[in-house]
Amino acid sequence: MTAAVSIVVPTLGRPSLVPLLSSLAGSAGPLPDRLVLVDDRPEPGPLPEVPPTLAGRTQVVRSGGRGPAAARNAGWRAAVEAADGTTAWVAFVDDDVVVSDTWLADLGDDLGSVPDDVGGVQGRVVVPLPADRAPTDWERGTAGLQDGWWITADMAYRHAALHAVGGFDERFPRAYREDADLALRVTAAGWRLERGQRTVTHPVRPAGAWASARQQAGNADDALMRRVHGGHWRELARAPRGRRRSHVAVTATATAALGLAAGGRPVAAGAAAAGWLAGTLRFAWARIAPGPRDRREIGRMLATSAAIPPLATWHSLRGAWRWRRAQPWPTPTRAVLFDRDGTLVHDVPYNGDPARVAPMPGAVDAVRRLRGLGVRVGVVTNQSGIGRGTLTEDQVAEVHARIEEIFGPFDVWQVCPHAPEAGCGCRKPRPGMVLAAAASLGVPTESVVVIGDIGADVAAAQAAGARAVLVPTAETRPDEVAAADAVAPDITTAVRMALAGPPVGTAAARASRAEVAS
Repeated sequence: MTAAVSIVVPTLGRPSLVPLLSSLAGSAGPLPDRLVLVDDRPEPGPLPEVPPTLAGRTQVVRSGGRGPAAARNAGWRAAVEAADGTTAWVAFVDDDVVVSDTWLADLGDDLGSVPDDVGGVQGRVVVPLPADRAPTDWERGTAGLQDGWWITADMAYRHAALHAVGGFDERFPRAYREDADLALRVTAAGWRLERGQRTVTHPVRPAGAWASARQQAGNADDALMRRVHGGHWRELARAPRGRRRSHVAVTATATAALGLAAGGRPVAAGAAAAGWLAGTLRFAWARIAPGPRDRREIGRMLATSAAIPPLATWHSLRGAWRWRRAQPWPTPTRAVLFDRDGTLVHDVPYNGDPARVAPMPGAVDAVRRLRGLGVRVGVVTNQSGIGRGTLTEDQVAEVHARIEEIFGPFDVWQVCPHAPEAGCGCRKPRPGMVLAAAASLGVPTESVVVIGDIGADVAAAQAAGARAVLVPTAETRPDEVAAADAVAPDITTAVRMALAGPPVGTAAARASRAEVAS
């Protein structure tokens, strides 16, 4: 395999996971760096035994039944965490497919040959259909995966692209539209997506008579797509246009028929009912005509064709109301700004001696980890000793040079040389240095996290519109801890929290959680 690849499989523990794991173990080609199985059942249970060739590379992650988008996020983040940022690609595979005999080798070829601006490569999906009869409506629907774009039955993304857009939007609760949404956000971020040559087989799984009616809940997800991507999202995502308008029209005629009948207007009610019947039969025939036209299939199509229009309309309206104020998925962390004294290095008051510089525990590894993940790093520090006359600018520069000898070069330094009484706009808790650092890095402040040890660090971040994680020391006051958006026991945990998304106390996190929970 020419690129460092981890494979992520979200699963509900279905029996179909067994043949997938067997096919992965038997596929020719270099093994992945890691195989992450994400158990997304609300109550996790046992998973099938992993074949010996994969066992040493397999990790099981629990995601709590929050849906495939959240499960995939948990999976790729766990893979990157375990690989310490060295995983270049993450290949997502559904638990109900079977990979080809050469899939691993083909995956390596697909990913190893693409230019640097390609952020994702899709595999090819084959859906076997009956050879002795025409496929049913359900089978034809599944076969549509063969022509789908960016579907995560087999889709590989660069880790850098996933990180740049914050991964999957977890407001999509079903295996529906979350893949198209991610593709649109990745391409909007400047990446290209391509199709590869590797193939998986996607069998048609059994479905009940009313499966097509239950699928209409996806209309609420279409409403979220319209809200965040605009009215032309289908063209952007290469998604076929559905029957929403005709379903609304058929539902409207049925509603009118009932209303007219209740109002004592039987002739008009009969005309509206005739319109409803004609629309329903037209829809049913469009599903029946391709076959197999046996009695059982015809009965299903007639029943579900009457139920689908009102269900589709209801879910579309429900989604439009629910997502009427939806904002884009929260911006991921693109830069972390560290306070200097007490956070990166031990606090030596008014230190002008490079020999006295000593890193805080875990700080060097934390900064290196961020660099490995492509996150920009910087320092924002108050150095009032310059303004007070106890330090020179040259002494501070020598200390900073020593810090970079230990930590490596930082992408930006912002130093406030003023004494507190100067009333400047750069001294923390004012936002000047955070704003200047974000501007220098070319990133929006909402994608910046400030990590510090006192309330002034947190307040500067909040005033700038950035996020903050407080790492308390013996000098941190209890009221500063209570007022912080997020608190970490050490710098390693603080970096992990910064990478995970908006800290739990921020407005962005509250809005995101409210949308998911509503």
